[in-house]
Amino acid sequence: MRTIKILSPSPLDGESKRKIEDFFSGLGGERAEFAYEIKDGLIGGFMAVDGDTYYDATFKGQLVKLKHVEDSKIERQFARPQRIAEQIRRNIREYKVDYGVTGAGVVTFAGDGIIKVSGLSDARNGELLRFDNGARAIALNLEEDEVGAIILDDENAAAAGDVVKSTGSIVGVPVGEGLLGRVVDPLGNPIDELGPINAAGTRPIETPAPRITDRAKVNVPLQTGILAIDSMTPIGRGQRELIIGDRQTGKTAIAVDTILNQKGKGVICVYVAIGQKASTVSNIVHTLRERGALDYTAVVCSTAKDSAPLQYIAPYAGCAIAEEFMHAGKDALVVYDDLSKHAVAYRAMSLLLKRPPGREAYPGDIFYLHSRLLERAAKLAPERGGGSMTALPIVETLAGDISAYIPTNVISITDGQIYLESELFNAGIRPAINVGLSVSRVGGSAQIKAMKKVSGKLRLDLSQYRELAIFSQFGSDLDAATQNMLAQGERTTETLKQDQYAPLDVEHQVILLYVTMKEMLKDVPVKDVRRFNAGFQKFLDTDCPRIAESIRAAKDVTMDTGLRIEEAVKKYKAMHSPQSTVHS
Repeated sequence: MRTIKILSPSPLDGESKRKIEDFFSGLGGERAEFAYEIKDGLIGGFMAVDGDTYYDATFKGQLVKLKHVEDSKIERQFARPQRIAEQIRRNIREYKVDYGVTGAGVVTFAGDGIIKVSGLSDARNGELLRFDNGARAIALNLEEDEVGAIILDDENAAAAGDVVKSTGSIVGVPVGEGLLGRVVDPLGNPIDELGPINAAGTRPIETPAPRITDRAKVNVPLQTGILAIDSMTPIGRGQRELIIGDRQTGKTAIAVDTILNQKGKGVICVYVAIGQKASTVSNIVHTLRERGALDYTAVVCSTAKDSAPLQYIAPYAGCAIAEEFMHAGKDALVVYDDLSKHAVAYRAMSLLLKRPPGREAYPGDIFYLHSRLLERAAKLAPERGGGSMTALPIVETLAGDISAYIPTNVISITDGQIYLESELFNAGIRPAINVGLSVSRVGGSAQIKAMKKVSGKLRLDLSQYRELAIFSQFGSDLDAATQNMLAQGERTTETLKQDQYAPLDVEHQVILLYVTMKEMLKDVPVKDVRRFNAGFQKFLDTDCPRIAESIRAAKDVTMDTGLRIEEAVKKYKAMHSPQSTVHS
């Protein structure tokens, strides 16, 4: 025998109960017994929960239905308020209510942001669920006799006995240019106190990744403005390049510099903060605003104080925002900072949902968690609009262990990684990129010809220098060739050092590498190399602007351009030599 629960704001009289029981008996099915409960917050009428089916016969439910009536009909109805009142009284008298029937269930357990729901047999994985108080949840566990879900709002928004209704849809976020310059939470609510979001529409946070036939080759560079990256581990638009390293090694700094370098390049950026401190996110937003980068950037923020469900959906929300621009034929860049905390939040939810733990207590689908997110980054084919979405996921390692579970998972999904080393960072080499473990599998196809020419031997020379530098610590007598290689390596390392928030145009990067690789800095003391490079760049901008212009136009270093660079170096050295300083 099934039990039908009847919820009403006040006790029902015998006549009302008889009419209700006659109605449900007339629906057929097995014999039913009725349980009557008083529920605060209802306005008139009653609600009935029959297994997985929810009947809304409340006055509030009828008013909600009026919202969906055509405007003209609403105007006609409200032009006759007495007629509406009479119609409502007649419906109440005759119980001829237009029931709103949806799938529903009853909460059997609630705690720590997790609920267990009895019923909802038609619920789908990832479906959005709603409570009567407006709170939302996502169905994740579909078991034989119950559904496990995570609450997106306040953890105390649900209690045992509450009715949960299915919506037939998944969580969506506002999208469009109205989000540029704004800071929102993972549900799209503004948290920057700048008023409501002027969104062009909404987009579900989970969508299938573009098919192989819808993709094009990654062949357009996405310049980070960081010399060491653009030369040795280049990134193309539509690529997924992992930034990995221990805490406090400059991972976020690389991502922020990349966003700053997109100014004027037509790339829309989305920065997703997952489990970060609120003060850290505030500093990043301040930096972007101060340098004019917030105008083309949207920030999705889920701080460390937010619940695990909000941290779980944050990267998918940011991906949906960037995806909207990609499908509109534009280029987008999305930064996930960071996926380690995202995995930890998902692990916490999974353990609370009683999912079987695997390696390091992560659930079995932890790989799918990130693969379905990162696979959505793509360069679309021209017939699909030609837009692109580049993903820069960040993963934190512990004691430099890149063979841990989450790092190896994400490395296998992405198209390369930029590995930052603590020892290099502490030695003052910043960005602290380990050239031996850093790689870009597809970005080389997107490099301009000029950069390919000047950086061809850079990675090999730098790797040999660092190995030789370690070896040379144990020997005192070094031959001339070894000493020359060490001297050149020291100057190359100094050239690759770069301050934070100081991205370089690709033309200046090419010129600096050309000067370094041609060994034009032999007579410059190592400690003065960075100062020399900074001064030489200003000299080029003021006295020799045509050199950078020719590289920008041809995207190549011709013989004539090379000769002009060498002449400029000689001229600059002559102006700043000790003799010229004394003479002046």
